[in-house]
Amino acid sequence: MAFELSSILKPELIKVPLEGDSKRAAIDELCDLVCTSSSVTDPDNFRKAVWEREGQRSTGIGEGLAIPHGKCPGVREITMSIGIPRTPLEFEAIDGEPVRMLVLLASPADRIADHIQALGRISKFMSDPSVRSRAYSADCSEDLYQLLAGLDAAARA
Repeated sequence: MAFELSSILKPELIKVPLEGDSKRAAIDELCDLVCTSSSVTDPDNFRKAVWEREGQRSTGIGEGLAIPHGKCPGVREITMSIGIPRTPLEFEAIDGEPVRMLVLLASPADRIADHIQALGRISKFMSDPSVRSRAYSADCSEDLYQLLAGLDAAARA
């Protein structure tokens, strides 16, 4: 069976809109959010992993999407937080366009295959222009959660 986002998606880890008005502020805000979950046992180590990864190359993958991520021993299970900034953010994305949605992925250091599958699943869903448009225009966290949670079911059908 394919990896399903709904297995790691939690409504309380989605924030629309984000308060942060810069790349750093938005990523930090999502780190704060994901660190409230029981999945992250070492918040400082996780933040360090995220920023080390971001320092290698921007996680702005294009089409308004960024997927900052970190793998470290301070994460017990794969989880994610998602946010939509009030206004699109300059992010040094590969296409030069501002970012309209951030998906922060937290993974245990030893779950590389699952980490890659989760990144791939997010990318696959968000490559659909209709899904992107609906996600970016979500009015609230609940609307975004319902949209994303329904994607796995639609893919199974």
